[in-house]
Amino acid sequence: METLPNVYSNNDITVTYKPCVCIHAEKCAKELSEVFRTSVIPWINLDGTETKRIIKQINRCPSGALTYLLNNKKEAS
Repeated sequence: METLPNVYSNNDITVTYKPCVCIHAEKCAKELSEVFRTSVIPWINLDGTETKRIIKQINRCPSGALTYLLNNKKEAS
């Protein structure tokens, strides 16, 4: 059975978590628990801290299971 990626988004960033790639080192949850929560669904809370801290933590993911894209901000007309 295939496990699909989980996608989370806010105004600034879209984060994708690929559970089949994750090695469960729990580096994300231990180092940034206000965003990566193991006992709450949805387990990624992008409002837990500022975007630059989330990006820094995603870049530390040892398996590459967490990735991100910056969202394009549209100007109000």
